[in-house]
Amino acid sequence: MSASPEADDAAGVSQTVKAQLRLRELIVGGELAPGQRIAELALVERLGVSRTPIRAALSKLSEEGLLDALPGGGYVVKDFSEEDIHDAIELRGTLEGLAARLAAERGAASVLLAEARECLDGIDEVLAAPALDEAAFSAYAELNARWHDLLAEMAGSELVRRQLERVKTLPFASPNGFVRVGGDQPRSRDSLLVAQAQHRAVIDAIARREGARAEALMREHARIAQQNLRDALQSHRTLHRIPGASLLRRRAAAR
Repeated sequence: MSASPEADDAAGVSQTVKAQLRLRELIVGGELAPGQRIAELALVERLGVSRTPIRAALSKLSEEGLLDALPGGGYVVKDFSEEDIHDAIELRGTLEGLAARLAAERGAASVLLAEARECLDGIDEVLAAPALDEAAFSAYAELNARWHDLLAEMAGSELVRRQLERVKTLPFASPNGFVRVGGDQPRSRDSLLVAQAQHRAVIDAIARREGARAEALMREHARIAQQNLRDALQSHRTLHRIPGASLLRRRAAAR
């Protein structure tokens, strides 16, 4: 008995998602270099999926901004200038500020506010340790990502949520893009403590229906990532900690 059309469609979507996630890992992890042309047949063999989901995955990653489409067909891995990264972080901050304001003005669902506070309670537990190890950073990143997702949901706007999802697919604009820049140094934990205080203040502003305050706090929150980016760009030791660092096009050194 053959599979139903619905089952075939679901299988196709699953294969596309698999190819998209794996291909993004190859790009962000530096296994596919900036300027490198993507060979479909090589990916078929490497990822273990057929050409149709590969093509769909390539199209989606082009829409995300990780690939450039060539005029004659095909794709190459995109590189990013320092200005691109700053702009991407600024864009996320602007959109999340809008989300926070809408959440405050429209009234966020109590269940979402409660879940956001639970995330923050979890982050408090992680940051209670005087030093953070790899497990602590991973736990923080998971809770932090969930908190930012909840913020987008609180806005009550599918359009804003979709645009935020799109900008966050760029490795540099992810809320966790610069979490590990400071490594296990005390200043790294200090930066996370500041971010956590801002998390709390944003939720408080939303709950109090203070839209302008919520928006300003969220835009200020993105400035932590901007500072972490500046710190990383000044240190070869920490630059490699940024997801997607291999895609960065550095400024030429002054002569």
